[in-house]
Amino acid sequence: MPTLNLFTNVPVDAVVSSDILKDASKAVGKIIGKPESYVMILINGGVPISFGGSEEPAAYGELVSIGGLGPSVNGKLSSALADILQTKLSIESSRFYIKFYDVERSFFGFKGSTF
Repeated sequence: MPTLNLFTNVPVDAVVSSDILKDASKAVGKIIGKPESYVMILINGGVPISFGGSEEPAAYGELVSIGGLGPSVNGKLSSALADILQTKLSIESSRFYIKFYDVERSFFGFKGSTF
């Protein structure tokens, strides 16, 4: 159930959005070690963002997972996602923050219940 929510001030069209969704879904599943069938990716483009006093291309992400996260994995995820954002949206890695949440099963709902 890893869920990645990405916000960027760069407008994202359907083609670029689809590419990011595919690449991020594969990367998150592979790096965390969970089936891609459980991975959810959300992209919010064209969001007003100021980073360091500048409105140049920037992004913020939050990744929530039931297990699978930790210092080593988080670093790999941060790097892989920064590469995707650089390639697809020209967002420099120095203009991207990501917050990781490792949550208990009972704090995530699915199919009208919790995991």
